[in-house]
Amino acid sequence: MKNFKSHFKFNKQERSGIFFLLLIIILIQVGYYLVQRFSVNNTTSFYLDSELQGKIDSLKQEALQRDSITIYPFNPNFISDYKGYTLGMSTIEIDRLHHFRKQNKYVNSSKEFQNVTLISDSLLKHIAPYFKFPDWVNANKKTKTPPTSSSNLSRDGISKKEGYKDLNTATIEDLKQVNGIGEKLSARIIKFRDRLGGFLVAEQLYDVYGLKEEVVKRALNRFKVLNTPKIKKININTASVEMLTKLIYLQEDVAIDLVNYRNSKGTIDSFEELINIENFPAKKIERIALYLSLKE
Repeated sequence: MKNFKSHFKFNKQERSGIFFLLLIIILIQVGYYLVQRFSVNNTTSFYLDSELQGKIDSLKQEALQRDSITIYPFNPNFISDYKGYTLGMSTIEIDRLHHFRKQNKYVNSSKEFQNVTLISDSLLKHIAPYFKFPDWVNANKKTKTPPTSSSNLSRDGISKKEGYKDLNTATIEDLKQVNGIGEKLSARIIKFRDRLGGFLVAEQLYDVYGLKEEVVKRALNRFKVLNTPKIKKININTASVEMLTKLIYLQEDVAIDLVNYRNSKGTIDSFEELINIENFPAKKIERIALYLSLKE
C-alpha cells in the first residue's frame, strides 16, 4: 500500500510539469474543435456560393436567349438592310439584291438568291431553310418555261417559238379554250385584268375568284404575260386611304389600318412590315408589292 501511494506523491517541479501537460492537452482539444468548426463553415460557404453561381449562370443564359435573334420564315425578295445585317449579309450583298429588285425581278429559289447576292455557301446553308416563297412560285416550278421576248410574237400575240398567247390581249373566246374556263369565268378574268390595268405576272390568275388551281395551271400552259403594262406605283409612305383602296388587293379597312400604322411609326421602311398590320393579306404580299413603292 505504501508503495502504491508513493506513485501519487509529486514534488513541486513534477506538479508543474503535470499542469503544463494538461494545459497543452486542453489547448490541443480546443484547437481541434476550432479547426473542425472553421472547416465546416468553409464547406457551407462553398456550397452556398455554388448554388448562387448556378442561379447567376441560369440568368445569363436567359439573357442570351432574349438577346439572340430568332429567325422566322421570310420571303428573301423583301430583305431590308436591317434584316440582311441580322442574317449575316454584307452591305454589298444586300445592295446586289436591292439593285436586282429595282428591275422588278424576283428570286424564286435559294440558288437564284445566291446567284444574285453572291453570298457564301455556308451562309446560304444557314439561312436558306427559312426562305418562304409564295405557293404560286412552287406550283409554277413544275411547268416553268423560259420567258418569250416581244420580238418573237406574231400579230395575234402568240409566241412563234413556244405557242403562248399574251394574257393581256386574250379574249373571252381565247380563254374559253382552256378546259375548266367557261363564259362566266373568262368574263371574270378579263374584268379582273381591267381592274388591275393589265396583268404584271401571269400567276395573278390565281387571284381570280372561283378559278381553281388546276385550271390556272392549264391556263399557264397556254398564256403568259408577253407585254407587261406600265403602271405608276403607289407610294405607301404618302398615299391616302383613297389611293390605297384603288389597289384591288387592299380593302378599305386594311388601307385605313395601313395609314394608321404608318402615322404611328413615321415611315414604312420595308414591305415586310406590312404583315404587322391587322387583316393584311400577307399571302399576297409579293403581288401587292408589284404596285407599291417605298420612295418617290
